[in-house]
Amino acid sequence: MRTATINRSTSETSIAVSVNLDGTGAYTVSTGVGFFDHMLEQLSRHSLIDLDVKTVGDLHIDQHHTVEDTGLAIGEAIAKALGDKRGIRRYADALSPMDETLARVAIDISGRPYLVWKTEFSQKKLGEMDTEMFEHFFHSFAQTAGVTLHIETLYGQNNHHIAEAAFKGVARALREAVEIDPRKAGVIPSTKGVL
Repeated sequence: MRTATINRSTSETSIAVSVNLDGTGAYTVSTGVGFFDHMLEQLSRHSLIDLDVKTVGDLHIDQHHTVEDTGLAIGEAIAKALGDKRGIRRYADALSPMDETLARVAIDISGRPYLVWKTEFSQKKLGEMDTEMFEHFFHSFAQTAGVTLHIETLYGQNNHHIAEAAFKGVARALREAVEIDPRKAGVIPSTKGVL
């Protein structure tokens, strides 16, 4: 089983994350930020990665540390569960429609963290979540997961749909990228021999 558990504690947050890359999309998520929980549930359900997240953060200040550190912990857990990445497909992309919105996501589990974010919101908040934190979450996730991640909203108007299309697109691309390729099950997918 490709599983991992990460416990991350600072003076700002206390986080426990468990993942199972070969799961069914089962989740238990609690961050104290309702809309963020909803997006992480989408990430789990549509990637088929089982996700258990318990974050206690300094929400009396703002959401920044809670969202950032949760992204760091989830990325770290996925990287740990991937191990040496032997046999994975590595690359994947997804088009993610959500009513009037269409998002495009591409991922490379490269060991080289990078985020390209081409998504804008016309509201400052969705529920109680600051919309500027979505980009920051994916940046933090990409850093510790060691992935190159491109997220672009091709078009859309409803801010909820824009956020959800991005998370579902990442989920669907991640699902494919972490899968074991039966044609190369024992091989690291790089000419360098290491990722």
